[in-house]
Amino acid sequence: MVSQADRANSRRRQPRRRGSASGAGKPRMRTVRETSAGGLVVDGLDGPKEGRSAALIGRTDRRGRLLWSLPKGHIEAGETAEQTAIREVAEETGINGVVVDELGSIDYWFVTEGRRVHKTVHHYLLRCVGGELSDADVEVTQVAWVPLSELNSRLAYADERRLAEVANKLIDRMETGKR
Repeated sequence: MVSQADRANSRRRQPRRRGSASGAGKPRMRTVRETSAGGLVVDGLDGPKEGRSAALIGRTDRRGRLLWSLPKGHIEAGETAEQTAIREVAEETGINGVVVDELGSIDYWFVTEGRRVHKTVHHYLLRCVGGELSDADVEVTQVAWVPLSELNSRLAYADERRLAEVANKLIDRMETGKR
């Protein structure tokens, strides 16, 4: 005779499948990992606080809404995350920058073209060193210089708003020489 505890233990050892029994015939979705980099490029870092602004990109989503975010893109073979951030900022905004510091990373999941994607994006604070604001990149609907004080209300994604706060703290420390 098998006890209840033995039955429970034998069930625990059985591999469990996610989802309902009705989905048993569906093929499993392939999971891929992607890594990107981008950044917050700031103009006026050496000037007064109220004169500082960041270049943001606006993309139109599937519902037709314009969502403002930080420029970012895939890391290409042989590139470091910092090099990618500089390149992607230039490609998507027209602004040239140099990396000042690391802001942090964001990771998230999404489904596209029949696969699940786990994406990690490394972000950097960049100092504007030239260029001209341009929305020439086909992936970008609009670009704009946005005062740092308005980033919290303009950025569409909470994780990017958190990175903007990190950037503001870094800039404050740079100003006071506490770095």
